[in-house]
Amino acid sequence: MRKNDRLHYAWVIVAVTFVATIMVAGVRATPTVLIVPFEQEYHWSRATISFAISINLLLYGAVGPFAAAVMDRFGARCTMTLALAVTAASVALTPAMTEAWELIALWGVLVGLSTGFVGAYLAAFIAARWFATREGLVIGMLTAGYAAGQLVFLPTMAALATNAGWRIATVALVAAVVALLPVTAVFMRDRPENLGLARYGDRNPSRPAAPTVGNPVAAAFSALASGARSRDFWLIAAGYFACGATTNGLLGTHLIPACIDHGLSEVAGASLLAFTGVFALIGGTLSGWLSDRCDNRILLCCYYGFRGLALIYLPFAFDMSFYGLTLFSVVYGLDWIAAAPPTVRLLTGVVGTERIGIMVAWVTVIHQIGSAAAAYFAGALRIAFGTYFEAFILSGMLLVAVAVMVLFIGAGRRPNVDVLALAGD
Repeated sequence: MRKNDRLHYAWVIVAVTFVATIMVAGVRATPTVLIVPFEQEYHWSRATISFAISINLLLYGAVGPFAAAVMDRFGARCTMTLALAVTAASVALTPAMTEAWELIALWGVLVGLSTGFVGAYLAAFIAARWFATREGLVIGMLTAGYAAGQLVFLPTMAALATNAGWRIATVALVAAVVALLPVTAVFMRDRPENLGLARYGDRNPSRPAAPTVGNPVAAAFSALASGARSRDFWLIAAGYFACGATTNGLLGTHLIPACIDHGLSEVAGASLLAFTGVFALIGGTLSGWLSDRCDNRILLCCYYGFRGLALIYLPFAFDMSFYGLTLFSVVYGLDWIAAAPPTVRLLTGVVGTERIGIMVAWVTVIHQIGSAAAAYFAGALRIAFGTYFEAFILSGMLLVAVAVMVLFIGAGRRPNVDVLALAGD
């Protein structure tokens, strides 16, 4: 592509990455639909199935820093294509499983690791590498892809599992992932310099960055050692822990089973979660736009606070009507992924742009530790008390606490120029 073309190739990269995140989100949302069918066919306990999902969530986050370093070393096109191929193969083996350990191996380990290579760090990675302006908007758009995947795949997978069986649903999912492979292989590129371009909006292009060399594992741990010396890094990461616990871990895993507990069908529960995804798509994109203009500490405080109040409201919404749940979906959906853009912007002010991809991957590890813990313990609380009430209330209280905590990012020291710039540049 020539330099004077009107459409910068960075936007093609955004489009391909957006579709890939939709697909990954669809794969990762599918176990939620399969909890009840697996219980009925294999007589596995909900705690056992939740354990497999928690392993998936944990590995999805844990592999992120190393995936970012591998992508830095070998390129986005190669890394994403291979990861999607492994994901397709893992899902394709699902109909053949007969034992609980196979569920853990396929959906817990293999799907968790392979989807982690196209994980939450990717939005910051692409934004930093391809954009000099509008980074917040790009991060919001790409993060919204995960909500879009939930919107597209959950009702479809639930309908297929209900009407044609869960095996047909997984075959359809494999076909969708395989169809994406040639798109990624053909259109994805590693750096704008490879096309003779500067980053989008870069008016003072610097010399092309030298290819990354060295051990990706060492590079990942070196980045963590550097960032972990900052108190602000841990404040940001603690907020992201609560974020993961209350989205992917709690609602993403247990909302459909909770709906079934209250007399709603599996399709109705999946539709409700997908409806949440509609507003998550809007909220994530809007949050990206706001993160370029507002104080990101205030944004995070509002997001976590409203999400916490919504979770405290949720157990009572089940007994109101479907419209009570709809109100919850609107509020929670707008908040679902909204925390990502201000989190990345604040983290950039702490660690700089050079290592932001790897550092976002590290805070995503903590995010997914929260997800894994909530996925398992919410299932355990359901078995112990026969209801999800305690899980929802405790999670809501946790969010209210971190809403206050994130206001102290950058406090107790002289004003940091980068953090203040992120508040409204």
